[in-house]
Amino acid sequence: MEAAGQRRKWECWWIALCFSLLLRFGLQVSTQIRYSIPEEVNEGSIVGNIATDLGLDANILVDRRFRIVSGSKDALFEVNQNNGELYVSKKIDREELCDGNSVCLINLKIAVENPLEIHYVGVEIADVNDHSPRFPEKEQHFEMIAEHTPIGTSFQLHAARDQDASPYSVRLYKLSQDENFEIDIRNSDEEKIPFLVLKKTLDREHKSEHLLILKALDGGNPPKSGTLNITVTVLDINDNRPVFSQDTHSVSLQENSPVGTTVTKIKATDSDEGSNGEIEYSLGKTLKRKVYDVFQLDRITGEIKVKGEVDFEDTDVYKLDVQASDKGQPPLSAQGRVIIKIQDINDNKPEIELTSLSNIVAEDSKPGTVIALISVTDKDSGVNGKVVCSLSENVPFELKPSFQDNMYSLVTKGRLDRELVPHYDITITATDLGQPPLSSIKTLSIQVADVNDNQPEFSSNFLELYIFENNAPGASIFSVRASDKDVNENALISYQINRGVGTQNEITSFLNINSETGVIHSLKSFDFEAIKTFQFHVLATDSGTPSLSSNVTVNVFILDQNDNVPVILYPVSANGSAEGVEEIPRNVNAGHLVTKIRAYDADIGYNGWLLFSLQEVSDHSLFGLDRYTGQIRTLRSFTETDEAQHKLLILVKDNGNISLSATATVIVKVVEPKEAFAASDVKNTIKDEEENNVTFYLIITLGSVSVLFVISIIVLIVMQCSKSTDYSSKYLQDTNYDGTLCHSIQYRSGDKRYMLVGPRMSIGSTIVPGSNGNTLVIPDRRRRCSGEVSKFKEHNRNDVSMFSVNQNDGVLYVNGKIDREEVCERSTPCLINLKIALENPLEIHYVTIEILDINDHAPS
Repeated sequence: MEAAGQRRKWECWWIALCFSLLLRFGLQVSTQIRYSIPEEVNEGSIVGNIATDLGLDANILVDRRFRIVSGSKDALFEVNQNNGELYVSKKIDREELCDGNSVCLINLKIAVENPLEIHYVGVEIADVNDHSPRFPEKEQHFEMIAEHTPIGTSFQLHAARDQDASPYSVRLYKLSQDENFEIDIRNSDEEKIPFLVLKKTLDREHKSEHLLILKALDGGNPPKSGTLNITVTVLDINDNRPVFSQDTHSVSLQENSPVGTTVTKIKATDSDEGSNGEIEYSLGKTLKRKVYDVFQLDRITGEIKVKGEVDFEDTDVYKLDVQASDKGQPPLSAQGRVIIKIQDINDNKPEIELTSLSNIVAEDSKPGTVIALISVTDKDSGVNGKVVCSLSENVPFELKPSFQDNMYSLVTKGRLDRELVPHYDITITATDLGQPPLSSIKTLSIQVADVNDNQPEFSSNFLELYIFENNAPGASIFSVRASDKDVNENALISYQINRGVGTQNEITSFLNINSETGVIHSLKSFDFEAIKTFQFHVLATDSGTPSLSSNVTVNVFILDQNDNVPVILYPVSANGSAEGVEEIPRNVNAGHLVTKIRAYDADIGYNGWLLFSLQEVSDHSLFGLDRYTGQIRTLRSFTETDEAQHKLLILVKDNGNISLSATATVIVKVVEPKEAFAASDVKNTIKDEEENNVTFYLIITLGSVSVLFVISIIVLIVMQCSKSTDYSSKYLQDTNYDGTLCHSIQYRSGDKRYMLVGPRMSIGSTIVPGSNGNTLVIPDRRRRCSGEVSKFKEHNRNDVSMFSVNQNDGVLYVNGKIDREEVCERSTPCLINLKIALENPLEIHYVTIEILDINDHAPS
């Protein structure tokens, strides 16, 4: 009882050790089962049910790809994926499959997936008695047995061969009845060798020839047999036979030895003299054919030399039966054995057997995903047959060894990214440990399958669109384009406009986008005077699952066109025409202000810049019109001959590419001074009252502006003191365009003049140093600006003074050192926006400069 308990403890310990080894090598399931079947069974014969023996569910064998993945003789067996049965697919001849082996075992590897399991199945082929013993020759002659041969002398007979294994191999020999001879059986290397033994002295004169029959029986029931006819001819006496120096001679020979290499030299002696003592050597006649192909024996010298290819992997030991015979009458002979042991050298490269599960791997595969099974073999033995496997460098894969030698799994070891590397050629190198080492290379091509892990990308987060007003409805105005690093459906992008709320939604409702091309169409015309800028968002969505998307903001700026005619404010229009009457004394001097034509244009820039001209006048020498102010003045004093009434037709036109105009008529009446003074008094009275009212209102306005200015300064100081260091940069609101001239600070460069323009100003106002502005290039003529302001940060700095543009080559350069902390404090990012303008034709360009931070301040 104590011994049984101790044995159970050891068994439990071994089970725990094997389980820990299985966990260490990372295999989920590994099982060894063994079956036994007799040879010559019919095709389709069932060997066993592997699924039942392994405890596998037969209903999911097909889904788990239940199959034989390798084996020494794969074609002999197949598995049924429907029920898990292993059956014979080809008739098995054990002698052909396992010639000379006592145990004929075929090892199979069975694999199932999800999860991966490798099982090892051994099938032993049992022998049946399907062969009879056979002698190499039907007859054997002994012509060298002389009379007076000593009793007990033995003569080796041909040994019978039976291809069956034990117990169906040759079991015994029987000799026909003869008073002079008997049979003696000797065992050598699991082989029974018959010897003919002389049991009674021969008498040639009584009987010169003996005819014997030797029968070989195997171990079957009933036994099968083979016969050998033996003829013994009795010769005259030669009473000394050759003697070998040693019965068994062992030598070593390195494989791949060249032809002609001397293996060894056998030596036998004979005490007789003359021809009875002369010895000749020969190989036994019952050796395997391979021996005669590889070695040869010199009959005279006894040297054994290499005749053919010596391959350790084919045969590692050769046993040569040699015979030494004298030339006596009758000749005598002796038998000996030479054992040649072949030494292995590293002459075989490792062989890589690759079973690929899939050559396409998704880029989101988890580390440890099995890609392929790899089996490595080397025909060499010992250290020469030990193999080490490695992978090519810089690939996200690794080899994991199995608990079974030279068995590996190729698995992923890192994340894959198809956008970086879409294809891998993995080189598997197997190198043995021989000297010098030999290696083999196997390449596995793996494609990385795409998954939708990249969203569409626009070239920029913000796009700007400039479009002239009065555009044609339905025409394309812009196009957006996004790219996706993925491929196929994952990279197929569709576009749509995100509709906003309120005013923006009303505007974007008139926009339409082609979902495939990204071309944007406007369904209505824009009016610069109604809206100058708006923005909308375009969403780009790919067709992956799940789909990914991104958006871009499009800022739309409406550009003015000359689509508004000038409007005459004075003289007041009536009945569709502007006409006024002015009375002046006849005694006025030259330069007297008669009146002033007042007009405005809803357009901006050149389109709203008005010019005045006289179209018709009764006397060109009396009146002159200021082209820019619209003032009408006298050119000289009146004479007695001048008419009392004059009609002036004034043309007011804008400066657009296609000018629009309006006309006004002024009737100038020349009156005598008294009448003029009376009219003047009335006008002065009215004018004084108006001026008094204007003065009163002006005082109130100036006071209000002063108070608002002081309040603004206080609020600005408070905001600067309480401002968070993580504030976001904001931009000034776009200035309304009304065609009013603005003040400018200008400088000359070459034949053009540059001016820095800011927000809309009234005539005569001055620009405050340090205020925001932008740079325009204008020709050398009367200055004017659109009043448009680009978007700048809310910082009191002169962005324009930081940069200048070279007129000759267009290079923008820094005027002085820029301190980012002074310009933007802690805002991120720190952007400075400049607007560059060219005229003839008018072009507006926007330049954004980002000031990058450097570590130029120490903590304080």
